[in-house]
Amino acid sequence: MTKLSVNINKIATLRNARGGETPSVTEAAVKIQEFGAHGITIHPRPDERHITRKDVYDLKPLVYTEFNIEGNPHREFINMVLEVKPEQVTLVPDADDAITSNAGWDCEKNLDFLKSVITEFKNAGIRTSIFLDPNPEMVKFAAETGTDRIELYTEAYAKSYSVNKEQAISPYVETAEKAAEFGLGINAGHDLSLENLKYFSDHIPNLLEVSIGHALVSEALYMGMENTVQAYLKRLAKW
Repeated sequence: MTKLSVNINKIATLRNARGGETPSVTEAAVKIQEFGAHGITIHPRPDERHITRKDVYDLKPLVYTEFNIEGNPHREFINMVLEVKPEQVTLVPDADDAITSNAGWDCEKNLDFLKSVITEFKNAGIRTSIFLDPNPEMVKFAAETGTDRIELYTEAYAKSYSVNKEQAISPYVETAEKAAEFGLGINAGHDLSLENLKYFSDHIPNLLEVSIGHALVSEALYMGMENTVQAYLKRLAKW
């Protein structure tokens, strides 16, 4: 079964809007795991507009499934991840002022930099994943970085799903198949939802994990967090 990692950034966004500790990021992480999620994802940014550095350290002893920390690998981020030692680090080339992640890596252009960073993480025993657009031609260079996995950036799929889902998923299937040739694991994330997840999961070969935050937390406002996590798990189930 493809694993579900829940991104709790939006819980932190809601907390920070009011100040204080409500809703609690740490309690959310504990409950989400109890509800059946396979992991917790966070994406701390330099301005701490949602997940803070304190959150990162507070969450570490509470995540007993899989802890996945995403971010642009500036030196401060690298040092923090090396201290916390999550099960997985996902490298994302987002600008500091980006509202959300909006592009995958140009692994050819950034090959030497990514090699260096990934070597640091792997020497510390941390599994690595790099954010990648659905482009089969980029997979070769991704493999050369030494990464363990790629995370397919799924915004384009989500936007086109309701118009032509077969066309929307085609480049993702091609990229996943090429990744398999190079022995890379497949993760995916960004704008996946209850509406479009099952089709994606059913058609992407060797899909190991999806990371979902904005849609899941939004749907939980109407359905409740436990029901929502369970609904996502059902979408990922293989019968």
